[in-house]
Amino acid sequence: MKPFSFLSSVALYGAGFLQGSAFVLIPALGNLLSLPPYHFSASAYGLLFLPQTAGAILGATAAGSIQRRFGMIRLYRLGLLCNIIALLLLYGASTHPGQLSYPLILADSLFMGLGFGWTVAAINHYSAHFFSARSSMAITLLNAVIGGATALSPLLLHALTEQGHWGTWPLILAIGWILITLIHLPQILADPQSIFWPRSLSPFFLMVLVYALCEGSFGSWASVYLHTTAHPGSQAGTLALSAFWGSMTCFRLLLAPLPETWLSRRKLLLLSATGIAACFILIPLSSSTGVLIALFACAGAACSIYYPFTMALSLARFPEENTQVAGLLVAALMMGEGIGSYGIGWLQAFFSLKSLYLASAVWGIFLFIGAWYMTRAQRSTSPLSK
Repeated sequence: MKPFSFLSSVALYGAGFLQGSAFVLIPALGNLLSLPPYHFSASAYGLLFLPQTAGAILGATAAGSIQRRFGMIRLYRLGLLCNIIALLLLYGASTHPGQLSYPLILADSLFMGLGFGWTVAAINHYSAHFFSARSSMAITLLNAVIGGATALSPLLLHALTEQGHWGTWPLILAIGWILITLIHLPQILADPQSIFWPRSLSPFFLMVLVYALCEGSFGSWASVYLHTTAHPGSQAGTLALSAFWGSMTCFRLLLAPLPETWLSRRKLLLLSATGIAACFILIPLSSSTGVLIALFACAGAACSIYYPFTMALSLARFPEENTQVAGLLVAALMMGEGIGSYGIGWLQAFFSLKSLYLASAVWGIFLFIGAWYMTRAQRSTSPLSK
């Protein structure tokens, strides 16, 4: 491991926690924004996600160019600055619940997306660079922190809302980002390559895109699935959603430090793809509420390591283009999440949710082939697949 201080590690993983906490705020505010004094319509609320998704994709794809031109520190701080601006805008919307609130939250969405794209690309590069001997572990733990924050942030937001003012949580997060900027991170030399799309990256990009389709299908539709197919009420749907994200986070923490001699990264990726396909098949075949909640927990476990391991493999495969590669894979993740979340909603005009889940099992085949290819290509150069 290259020299990296304890405070630098706090900044790296602290940024991951804050990013996960901040990025989920608009979805977490969904019910509140439909009520007085906001009265956002369904279409107005749905529009809030467009700048966030577009900003994340734009920021992530531009990350490599910014790093080469201005350096890693400035890329990282630019992401932090966008997050601070976004959270202050959101806090402003909480204190001005009239007509001004909608444009403030719309602007927050754009800055949050840009901050996500730049910050996540930077911290993934830092993880791979300073923990190169155990890059898969470092990146998986980083994504576990982000995922854990995504699950925890709505609960904290709800608790503070019950105390009287939901804007307190965005303000606390903004202060957290400001404190993170005070911690010095070492500089990383700019990537020597200037290629926008590195050669041979396409399989990695495609696999992250397909994986994100699966994650979006599970994560965005767990609650709706139980409500429309098992009719158990909203509480069971919430439990299924929590089971999915909670299981994903726990298994990332559990599997990240697992020694290669116990179970290779290659076998874990193949098992992950198989598990995702199996869950898509078993969920439509089940009707018991308890079994469905357990299966969504299994889906979270199956999804836990595919993305972070693919990120680690790709960064090992392209050591001279780490920032650009990390940015492009973050963009693939956002694109897939959007398609998986909203595409299933559109397709329900033609097919039942059960049928869509059953058909989605085919994605597991693509992920299995991709895992086999990616680890086969890395066997001679990376310890990840041994």
